[in-house]
Amino acid sequence: MNRIGFIASTFLVLLALASSMMFVVDQRQFGVVYALGQIKDVLTEPGLYFKLPPPFQNVRYIDKRLLTLDSSDTESMLTAEKQRVVIDWYVRWRISDPSEYIRNVGLDENAGALQLNRVVRNAFQEEVNRRTVKELLSVKRDALMSDVKREVLEAVRGAKPWGVDVVDVRITRVDYVEAITESVYRRMEAERKRVANELRSTGAAEGEKIRADADRQREIIIANAYRDAQKVKGEGDAETSRLYAQAFGRDPQFAQFYRSLEAYKASFNRKGDLVVLDPSSTEFFKAFRGAGTGAAAPASPRKP
Repeated sequence: MNRIGFIASTFLVLLALASSMMFVVDQRQFGVVYALGQIKDVLTEPGLYFKLPPPFQNVRYIDKRLLTLDSSDTESMLTAEKQRVVIDWYVRWRISDPSEYIRNVGLDENAGALQLNRVVRNAFQEEVNRRTVKELLSVKRDALMSDVKREVLEAVRGAKPWGVDVVDVRITRVDYVEAITESVYRRMEAERKRVANELRSTGAAEGEKIRADADRQREIIIANAYRDAQKVKGEGDAETSRLYAQAFGRDPQFAQFYRSLEAYKASFNRKGDLVVLDPSSTEFFKAFRGAGTGAAAPASPRKP
């Protein structure tokens, strides 16, 4: 039993030792082998590798993929016009030389991101100080990104190379600081209100003008219609008078009778009107009596 336990223990120790001597490098990583704190080898190809067991040799892995660094602060920058603007940006970068990266930057990607963020920030500040807001917003934005990329590459490839490659630098947003943006918004709002009030005033004046013109046209139309109506009425009255005069000229007695009818018609305008007349002294009744006498005359007896 002791022999079997010894063999099993030995096997386990050997297995643990063998597993500590083998490691796998992924295709997305660099493998860096350290020997007593110094870089022994850099493995760039994926596969299964062997090393001495710790503490004689150790392995660290560094990402070889394309990395993205986004702007992490919102501190404003001064333009050539002394206007404060906020710029959001991002950088695409990768580790190209793990040995130089470890010696001059750090042991992982976070160390490179922190230092690269500082360099990009300083490059943007320097380039923004040379440009106006108009150039930043539209005209020379591409030139700004190219100049920043150039300055960043000069920094990472300087006397102590970082072992990184900056692929691209892009601007995602350029805007005024919040206080200036609010001021611009208020000024735009006031301008829009002024224009709206001006348009309302112009519309009200045009409306009054149109209404006044319509009233004038209405008065003209009414006056013309009244004039035409009075003209037609005058012509009708003249024709009536002519016909009456013609009729009265043919029969004066009928004319006198008609005038009496018109007089009585004017006297009895209301239902309660009452007129007391003497038949013997009224021309109206005389006409009736004359008519009766004329009718009775032929009935007088003839002499035998």
